[in-house]
Amino acid sequence: MGLNFPEHLHEWQTWQARQHRLQGWKARLSGRGLAQPSLSTAVRGTDPAVLVAIDSRSPSGIASLHGLIDRLPALAVVSSVHTPEQVVELLGGDGQSIRVIETEALPRSLSAVVGAGHYLPAGAAAWRLADERGIPNIVVQHGLMTPFAPPLPPRAHLLAFSDADGAFWASNRSDIAWTAVGAQLLWDAGAARRTEPVTGTPTYLGQLHGAELPRQGMARATTRFWRETGAVYRPHPSETDRLSRVQHAIWERQGMRIDRQARSLAESRGPVVAAFSTGILESAAAGLPSWSFYPNPPRWLSEFWERYGIRRWEFDSEPTPPPARPAAEPAKAIADAVLALAEGTS
Repeated sequence: MGLNFPEHLHEWQTWQARQHRLQGWKARLSGRGLAQPSLSTAVRGTDPAVLVAIDSRSPSGIASLHGLIDRLPALAVVSSVHTPEQVVELLGGDGQSIRVIETEALPRSLSAVVGAGHYLPAGAAAWRLADERGIPNIVVQHGLMTPFAPPLPPRAHLLAFSDADGAFWASNRSDIAWTAVGAQLLWDAGAARRTEPVTGTPTYLGQLHGAELPRQGMARATTRFWRETGAVYRPHPSETDRLSRVQHAIWERQGMRIDRQARSLAESRGPVVAAFSTGILESAAAGLPSWSFYPNPPRWLSEFWERYGIRRWEFDSEPTPPPARPAAEPAKAIADAVLALAEGTS
């Protein structure tokens, strides 16, 4: 199995719009279209070779892309989730060597662009620039792969967690190349692996915001797991919409504990359980017993669990094993791969 939409971004965008049509209706009724985020662009140093596109502040996105910022003295950044002042701070805050520019004025010295794909504003801008200038467009994987992921840009070079993820995301396309570099998020989680027994109350990781599984199914799975184990529910940071807040309130009235503290998963006192969250492998890497739980899973979810070696709470006696640790730190492997691809076009 591969992607549901392996090649054409517009097909994936149409599907995504259907999943979020309520948000679109509310925007149209209010007389405003769906907000288009502005882009903030800045350059550090002289003649940067690499442009990094940032569209997410999630821990996985930060771990996969932000490592480049510390390793490349000269760098350009375009972001849809930072103000110009925040981009300057991200690049080190030195006003003498960092300058804010218009996205259209990116330097001619660029010989590669790096991002999470071309499906969000900053990544789309970087992809257009790469296409116009004929330079490599490098995509860095930042989360576990499901069939609902957006397709890769044409002629992309993917820096994947593993060869299995590279093959899955490429989905038999002949224009895609990939290199397995590992996952910085999982590397960091395994750096201080816990060895003492973990016997506290389980934590169930929320994914009500996701379009991959129906909200009703996620709510039923969460409720059942809580009733059977007394688990604590940890909402996903994106569970801020009204329907999610209503669901949280219902659960709290029923007696469920909601953990809203922004702590790392490694600080959990008990097992970590989710449907298909990257947090399952992150917790396993940190030495926590980690499992999946979603009754009557669709075929793609069963295959997802198998591909990542994720164990099921109700069937497997042993928890998910920690992911294999690569020989080189992924952040370094990513930086080395990006520089090699950039130098190949300079």
